[in-house]
Amino acid sequence: MTNRRASRYLNSMKATLRYACALAASAGVMWLAGCSQGHVRSTWSPAAAAAYLDHREGWWSEWRGSARDHGTFCVSCHTSLPYALARSRLDALLPGDAPSQEETALTNDVLKRVRLWSETKPYYTDQHSGPNKSAQSRGTEAVLNALILASDDARTGHLSADTRDAFADMWALQETTGDAAGAWAWLNFGLQPWEVQDAQYYGAAMAALAVGIAPENYRSTPQIQTSLQRLREYLDRHYSTQPLHQRLALLWAGTALPGLVDPGRRQSIIDEALHAQNWDGGWSLYALTPSYRRGRRILRWWSDGYATAFVTLVLQRAGVTAANPQLQRGLAWLLDHQRLPQGRWVTASINEWQSSANPKSGFMSDAATAYAVLSLTESASLAPRKTALQARR
Repeated sequence: MTNRRASRYLNSMKATLRYACALAASAGVMWLAGCSQGHVRSTWSPAAAAAYLDHREGWWSEWRGSARDHGTFCVSCHTSLPYALARSRLDALLPGDAPSQEETALTNDVLKRVRLWSETKPYYTDQHSGPNKSAQSRGTEAVLNALILASDDARTGHLSADTRDAFADMWALQETTGDAAGAWAWLNFGLQPWEVQDAQYYGAAMAALAVGIAPENYRSTPQIQTSLQRLREYLDRHYSTQPLHQRLALLWAGTALPGLVDPGRRQSIIDEALHAQNWDGGWSLYALTPSYRRGRRILRWWSDGYATAFVTLVLQRAGVTAANPQLQRGLAWLLDHQRLPQGRWVTASINEWQSSANPKSGFMSDAATAYAVLSLTESASLAPRKTALQARR
């Protein structure tokens, strides 16, 4: 085992130990949180959520299936990207107020891939994974790298040279001709909601989000205006054919990039999302993105952690206030559905059922937990604060 892999393995074991400790610590919280039938919790456990997310990201970074060349691992839409966007939100709520080892490892991995961009292989290749997978991998990675690094820089207010390089890689791979002009080749393994044909729109929305959140007014850089306009035109041109999940991704991007979503379209997406809410206050992923089996669409009503977290996050970013009763019910659903002591929110895959013993069965819960953290910390009234004792530690 190389020194790098040994160090990552040790960090993974530490994360597992922290997770086990958090399980034990939060077991006593279950009764206090109001787990009795018919009682909605009024709070949630950031410590348990952080422990779960660190444990899963640590496992992902060491999993043989995610390993790539030059000692790197691939960044996934289900585990690593949500983790990168959400984990820092918990740092301010937990003792220490510093990035976790897993956060640092992920950032370093992305930086290494950006710095070795011309040397590293695509996540998947045509030779081993099928036609167009090399281009799809490169396009997907370029967008995710830019978004993760821009998100890091947004917290410091400084756009780093590495982030500028990541954006340069991204723009270089933008489609410039045909119906997909303005977008990027995007991984398609037939897996909802991030790796299907219409997820190319989701990827383009994430690129727009990255541009919008990048500090130092990156969006106004003269050299990117032609490419940025091409992106805006793509998102507008393909809007009418998108499922609700992709429209919500656009609305999210529009909260960061002025002029991307006009007021009428913004209200239309909000109304469509509110209309899709279930009677229990949550949302179902089946209502956000189409799932088919044997040529027939599957419709199931039950609410799940990812859909509810994603919708409530985007609604809040789009300006829906806590006074809105439907948003209140959605946030209440999240408060009541964190599984303690594990710390996670649960979403079953709409692609296939996995045994709970299979680590891949947790991919959707990884996303659900990260987006629940983003949603619940978006509302100041729902984000637990450090106690005075925690602040002194």
